[in-house]
Amino acid sequence: MHTRARDESGFGLLELLMAMVMLNVGILAIVAAFSSGNAALARASQVSTATALADKQMESYRGLIYDNIVFTTTEWNAAIADSSYKADTAYTSNMQSPVAPKALVSTVTNCPTNVPTTSCDPSYTTSGPDHRSYRVDTYLYYDAPGGGAQLKTITVVIRPAASPSRALARLTSTFDSSTNPA
Repeated sequence: MHTRARDESGFGLLELLMAMVMLNVGILAIVAAFSSGNAALARASQVSTATALADKQMESYRGLIYDNIVFTTTEWNAAIADSSYKADTAYTSNMQSPVAPKALVSTVTNCPTNVPTTSCDPSYTTSGPDHRSYRVDTYLYYDAPGGGAQLKTITVVIRPAASPSRALARLTSTFDSSTNPA
């Protein structure tokens, strides 16, 4: 049997304390991994919801007659007064100072009666299925490619309502006069 020397007394306690410290470090690393994973899942959930909202908004445009793809004047004026709306690349590259043949979309006084009201709004806030608020920004501009007919290009950008400088989803589609004719 092994007997401890007098100068080794308490050495077992020190080994036990060191083992407990190492175990605590390992547990903290696992907790940090769970926290990081939870944040990644929350972000993925927001992006998934934003993509569904962008698709829903674009589908409302796909259901419109070409002539009804417009913005209302009052909503347009409100949208361009917002700095985060104008900071998006869809606005700065196409609408702020359009190069011919691109032009700002013409506006109407009222949204057509056969159109959901929000389809004519360039910017509005809605609630997603995850009960979070999202801002739906829609950019619409005319383009006439060389030798072709006039096109309307729509870009839908979904942002968190609380942080509108960050885009979660972006969807672009082009429409021509053959789009859902009357």
